[in-house]
Formats: sequence, structure tokens, C-alpha cells
Amino acid sequence: MPETWDYTLYIPNDPRAVTVCRRTLRLILALHGLTGLVDTAELLATELVSNAVRHTKGPAALRVRRTPQGVVWIGAWDTDPASPDPPSVLEEVGESESGRGLGLVSACAQMWGWQPSARFGDRGKYVWSELLAA
Repeated sequence: MPETWDYTLYIPNDPRAVTVCRRTLRLILALHGLTGLVDTAELLATELVSNAVRHTKGPAALRVRRTPQGVVWIGAWDTDPASPDPPSVLEEVGESESGRGLGLVSACAQMWGWQPSARFGDRGKYVWSELLAA
């Protein structure tokens, strides 16, 4: 059975928090011997946390965990309880500066989804993605 762990990094609504999350995620995966997942995991975390910071006013959180089945979950919680917009088809977005986030998540993760959630006493949502750690 794979080693299991669970980390949560609470962040302010600040664009610099995206870099903090990305670097923290890289360290977590390296320390757990999962360097092969780093590039894809960083992309997923960047898109999810960027959306949380860009589209909400409150705090957010990055959660990274490994399940007993060897799946690495990467997710972001934010204070907006509304469902995220459906992912864009990447070919249709083209060179646009925005609108690709969940399309990239959908293309790179084995699975992704969202669910209502609460942290800090506020309602919000948790948008998650899965990577197989093999």
C-alpha cells in the first residue's frame, strides 16, 4: 500500500500566492519521491489556485494528498460557492490570454471535478484533480 499524506496550504487572495503554492507543491512531491509528477502537478495547481485567487475575493487553500490507492489529489478551495464554468475546448480558445484553465486541467488530469465545501466558516467550493502516482 502506498504511503498516504495530506497537506493544506491556506493562502490570502494575492496573486503571489500562486507562486508560493507551486513551489510548496514541488517540495512536497520531491520529498515524497514523486518528482515525475512535478510538471503536471504544478500546471494543475497553478490553474486551480489562479482561478481561486482571480475569481473570488476571500482567502483560498491548496490541498495536496496521496490516497491509499496511490492517487495524488491536487485541489483548490475558494470562497465562491458557485460552480466553475465548464472547461473550454483548448482548440477553440486558441491564443487567448484567459479561459484555458479548466480546459488544461481536464486535458492533463486523470479526473477532475468540484464540490461545495466550507473552510474559515465561509461557504465555498473545492475544485480538485487527480494524478496517478503509479
